[in-house]
Amino acid sequence: MNDYYKVTFTLTPGDSDACDLLADTLAEAGFESFEPDDNGSSMVAYVPAASYSPEAVADAVAAQPIPVEISYAAEFVEGRDWNSEWEKNYFKPIVVAGLVAVHSSFHTDVPQAKYDIVIDPRMAFGTGHHATTTLMMTYLLENKNVKGANVIDMGSGTGILAILADMLGAASIQAIEIDPYAAENAHENVTLNLPESHVNVITGDASALDGLDGFADIFLANINRNIITSDICRYAAAMKPGATLTVSGFYVDDRPIVEQAAAAAGLSLKRLADIDNWSSMTFEKTMA
Repeated sequence: MNDYYKVTFTLTPGDSDACDLLADTLAEAGFESFEPDDNGSSMVAYVPAASYSPEAVADAVAAQPIPVEISYAAEFVEGRDWNSEWEKNYFKPIVVAGLVAVHSSFHTDVPQAKYDIVIDPRMAFGTGHHATTTLMMTYLLENKNVKGANVIDMGSGTGILAILADMLGAASIQAIEIDPYAAENAHENVTLNLPESHVNVITGDASALDGLDGFADIFLANINRNIITSDICRYAAAMKPGATLTVSGFYVDDRPIVEQAAAAAGLSLKRLADIDNWSSMTFEKTMA
């Protein structure tokens, strides 16, 4: 059983950008999971007890450049069966876009669908329940070019997008995840779903793209606005001319900022989608 600390942050005034920046900094300090509210006024973050540092949390709060007041409180969460917690409180079987049933290995009442994906999420992000994951899955389902494609799934989380890309016939998928616990979980989920997998799970950040220049026909990044705009030039370098980049993890209001960064990287906007004010955007790399 893994013990965790649950740290609840309150931001005054609420600011989703400040929440994103705080989450980025906390991730570097070992935090694994983040649950912000819709307006950025609060966020719950989880970190393994062995990695918890009150000093690191205080430093993360002090380092925020946006002028908001941030208060926080930490609570020890005794180790438990996290799969059971997901089943009881968060993770119920769902069908995405009428085509993909997403459930865990401990579920018994599983809906029928063309594609069946088993996700045992631990604390990793990506079960299809969040609007951004649904947006990314819907994009893959609607994309006629997945079969035979080389795919990069940046910020893979549970590995759900990489698994779906494989099921849709992708030739090779590089699933990159910065958190080692989440990367391990992605590998386990790949094994659960794909006896003969085309998915390679890599633990790392955008530097893991080094050596993949011109690899991707399809690039996926469901992370957050600040990481996407910071790393988008590296994403573009890993794409073939004419390849597509689909990003999510940010709000509709953030689109101009993302589009500006994409244009600077030689990418042109091709598609927009949104659910509950969460956005996805698809860009194409300029042909050589």
